[in-house]
Amino acid sequence: MEKMPYQPGMDRPMTSATRTATSDWRNTLPVLTGNKVTLRELQVSDAHSLFAMLTPEEVSRFISPPPTSVEGFEKFITWTHAEREAGRYVCFAVVPHGMNTAVGLFQVRQLEPGFGSAEWGFAIGSAFWGTGIFVDSGQLVVDFAVETIKVGRLEARACVANGRGNGALRKLGAVQEGVLRRSFLKNGEFLDQMLWSILAEEWQQAKALWSSGRVH
Repeated sequence: MEKMPYQPGMDRPMTSATRTATSDWRNTLPVLTGNKVTLRELQVSDAHSLFAMLTPEEVSRFISPPPTSVEGFEKFITWTHAEREAGRYVCFAVVPHGMNTAVGLFQVRQLEPGFGSAEWGFAIGSAFWGTGIFVDSGQLVVDFAVETIKVGRLEARACVANGRGNGALRKLGAVQEGVLRRSFLKNGEFLDQMLWSILAEEWQQAKALWSSGRVH
């Protein structure tokens, strides 16, 4: 999800309508625990660490420009809560074990009402690249999307030039479906993107193999 669904100016006060919840995850996101990380709801107090982690050029070069200030991240976090309560979007903070601040985030947004299909994306501070945090977090997020939100098809886009992002998606078992030509505008230039997908039945089959010990 290189084009972030949030843009400055989209934040709005939460109303009684957006607070209406029909499932537990709309009330509040669960805490997901992996081998290396804990995933939890973003908190306004995460704004400082997210600003430090996600604004450097090496992190932001292949995504839509992140908020340019701590205050901008605070507005983004408030927006994620409203969108989650409306049932359209979820965003998890990535917190490595032994820490209490967010070093990145994972997002899932519906592409059609009811989350029959959805798009997901991620950004993690470069100090944590190559540590296994992405795969640990990604498995938790995909499992949550499939098993809890009941997403049938989960899509991701990554710029062709983003070798790290494409490699990370491949590690999770995503299937490359094709190239979306000139589909992402970055710094005045249109870039090609790879389209990846994970189907619910594929994910469940992979989980069954892992639990049987046939895949290591």
